[in-house]
Amino acid sequence: MSNDEPEKSAPVRPRISEDWAATITGLVLLAAALVGLIPAGLVP
Repeated sequence: MSNDEPEKSAPVRPRISEDWAATITGLVLLAAALVGLIPAGLVP
């Protein structure tokens, strides 16, 4: 008796490269500084 159903694998999650993660983090920090969430004394 053969089993024609494909094996169930783990769901594929999109991966973010290290470069994109650093870019997104930098943009979030920049936006936080411009909006005022980060005090002026912490921003050089």
